[in-house]
Amino acid sequence: QVQLVESGGGLVQAGGSLRLSCAASGRAISSYGMGWFRQAPGKERDFLVGIGRSTASVKGRFMISRDNAKNTVYLQMNSLKPEDTAVYYCAAAPLRGLGITVDPNEYEYWGQGTQVTVSS
Repeated sequence: QVQLVESGGGLVQAGGSLRLSCAASGRAISSYGMGWFRQAPGKERDFLVGIGRSTASVKGRFMISRDNAKNTVYLQMNSLKPEDTAVYYCAAAPLRGLGITVDPNEYEYWGQGTQVTVSS
């Protein structure tokens, strides 16, 4: 079992930056592929970025990183826009090969989410 707790969300003005944290307990995150997702009101939960055995994805203004010593994954978000407003989730998936898991159905553990609101 892995427990994930996100933090760092809040209200930010457009153009600002936020760094979200996802603290894991129960097992080492180095044993898992980790991903960040977001879900805006009325929309599906979408994959943002992920990190595998040795590969991390970057999506424009969003970057994931991992600190194995702290058992924590981060999401750095820059130049935020009002359309980035959503609940942000981190999740853990079994490592499969060298790639990054993008399918939310393959993620076994989820955090409770943290709200990010970007004002114009």
